[in-house]
Amino acid sequence: GDLDKVVNLLLSLSGRLARVETALDSLGPHATTEDKVALREKQRLLVAQLEDAKELKEHVGRREEAVGAMVARYLPAEHLQDYQHFVKMKSALIAEQRELEEKIKLGQEQLRCLRESL
Repeated sequence: GDLDKVVNLLLSLSGRLARVETALDSLGPHATTEDKVALREKQRLLVAQLEDAKELKEHVGRREEAVGAMVARYLPAEHLQDYQHFVKMKSALIAEQRELEEKIKLGQEQLRCLRESL
């Protein structure tokens, strides 16, 4: 459960940071100083939060190793391999699910814009 939460947090913060950086890059010459300062402050906060989330992931990783060592004492080798594969794939599948959700959102937004332009 913690792994799910931390991976989702990392993905969310990374996505938000990417959007803020894109907004900063797309600011035109007529953008106000207030807008630039606000976006830079948001960027700074997101970078700090992302670093905190990475530390959380490392902590969860250490706990995962400790649990894995305990589980290894009680499971036969084949079941242990299944457990390790499950844990490994869970993060990858969460990331893939999040990516697909983002693509769906983008597609829906593009569709809405197309409908409005017609």
